[in-house]
Amino acid sequence: MLDQLILFVASLAANFFSALSGGGAGLIQFPILIFLGLPFGIALATHKVASVALGLGATLRHMRESHLERRFSLIILAAGLPGVVLGAVTILQIPERIATLALGFLTLALGLYSVFKPRLGMEHAPRNQHGWGLVGGMAGLFFVGVLNGSITSGTGLFLTLWQIRYFGLDYTRAVAYTLILCGLVWNGTGAVVLGLIGTVAWDWMPALLAGSILGGYLGSHLAIMKGNLWIKRSFEIVTILIGLKLIFG
Repeated sequence: MLDQLILFVASLAANFFSALSGGGAGLIQFPILIFLGLPFGIALATHKVASVALGLGATLRHMRESHLERRFSLIILAAGLPGVVLGAVTILQIPERIATLALGFLTLALGLYSVFKPRLGMEHAPRNQHGWGLVGGMAGLFFVGVLNGSITSGTGLFLTLWQIRYFGLDYTRAVAYTLILCGLVWNGTGAVVLGLIGTVAWDWMPALLAGSILGGYLGSHLAIMKGNLWIKRSFEIVTILIGLKLIFG
């Protein structure tokens, strides 16, 4: 019962802040699974399955706002899903510490970049959604998909910032796409692949799922109510903290 309570509280907190900032649930949830005794591979598969519930909780709230466009949603899915599968299949062959350090420096750079770009993500001005601009954007989405399938901590943040910096979305819309498409579909695909080639701790799942759904809904509600500036500051705090944690352990 104590382990289940710890799992629920950790999952609730992780997914609340993830839904608020557009990614980062793995910062809290994944290390907790390892701390409580799961081996790396089992913790990875278990976290990936549980993270799908974040997308479900966020979807329940964001769909009421109708921020998503069908065409752009299909672009994110078509470009990112092959990368997710590739990343999930190859993750166990990559030295863990090297991948973690690289991700840490990249994530820290995301947060600092946003800090020094005060107008970034404040306005919705779509671009690069046709022609060669779209091709470059889809290549970036594929790379983010590889990261999402292979590394657990904070990769949704890459998708959020890529939509803002390259495609011109504001924070509110970018976070909605990330939580629904990455949280629900990308993570769902990664969960299936890791579930087939690995092991999931299903007896840990009820507490994780409950915390993920509730945290995802509450975080999304607060983000929608507070708007772009609040989300931007949350994004910066979460990315910098994740980056430092991945670098220094």
